[in-house]
Amino acid sequence: MISSKLKSLNYTIHLGDKSLNDLSAFLLKKKYSSYFILCDENTLQNCLPTLITTCPALSSAEIIEIESGEQSKSLEFSSNIWQTLLENMADKNSLFINLGGGVVSDLGGFTASLYKRGIDFIHVPTSLLAMADASVGGKTGIDFGGIKNTIGSFAQARAVFIYPPFLNTLSERHFKNGMAEIFKIALIGDKKLWKLLETEKSSIDLIILKSVELKNKIVLKDPFDEGIRKTLNFGHTIGHAIESLFLASPNELLHGEAIFIGMLMEAHLSWQKKMITKKDLTEITQVLNLAFYSPAINDSAFEPMMELIANDKKSGQKKLLFSLLSGIGSSKYNIEITAAQIKKAFQFYNALNQ
Repeated sequence: MISSKLKSLNYTIHLGDKSLNDLSAFLLKKKYSSYFILCDENTLQNCLPTLITTCPALSSAEIIEIESGEQSKSLEFSSNIWQTLLENMADKNSLFINLGGGVVSDLGGFTASLYKRGIDFIHVPTSLLAMADASVGGKTGIDFGGIKNTIGSFAQARAVFIYPPFLNTLSERHFKNGMAEIFKIALIGDKKLWKLLETEKSSIDLIILKSVELKNKIVLKDPFDEGIRKTLNFGHTIGHAIESLFLASPNELLHGEAIFIGMLMEAHLSWQKKMITKKDLTEITQVLNLAFYSPAINDSAFEPMMELIANDKKSGQKKLLFSLLSGIGSSKYNIEITAAQIKKAFQFYNALNQ
């Protein structure tokens, strides 16, 4: 089993089977006035008992339960959490613990970062998506007006505790959901990791560690998305638009499923811009199609998708700016793309499903 401690901006990322013991030691050292644990119905049942058993200091923590799913990332849920914090006399020396996947991490970090101008929070990620990506980097956010993550803040956790055995509680769909972000970071920054993912022979602990190391390295160079950190947006400009289109529909997609679609389309954009070869595009398409489910998208969705892309927080100065691949394992950011090029990528994706 892998055990690692990585230094990030002003906190430590603990990874391994002993990470919850590290959390218990962290709590004894810090001596917070009160504890609040945010979870959903799944982590309440499957993960909270292990957390409290390993960390006796949390036996008196106030539990805040939300519904699982993207619909919980809203001002309404933030408001309900703030109300609970007020009613339970949470003060500046309280600790907010996010026990869950990407939704819990994003919502909990956002809510804690604004309560009384910010109280300490930590992440205990329980999904592969959160372990490999969402819990690291200091981005928080909620959805607003039907647009993904349009309200948010940069706020760093006081610590992150990644306990891989929690993955045993995931369904296959949610496990694959998390793999999308790992494939993404391999494509933008590590060809060796991409090859490891192709073979499917590495332990999940090693893959999580590699993903976190890569993301953390980028975040340390660019904490506020002013330069190289923008490369982490590969697959996300289109992916977030696709995710927003399907929100609250019978065919709602998980975040990673939408990002997978975004990666395929944005790989095609990379090829159109002559940044990758046809061979690269073929390899990327074949590997991703084997790893993920790829639903067809109705042609009528193109115009609504373009409206969402135009309103994306990553675009600027009335230009459509993308982070694209410059090879397998390398990337560039602020690449200007036209609607016509996106249309070609959209048609390319749908042709894969015929």
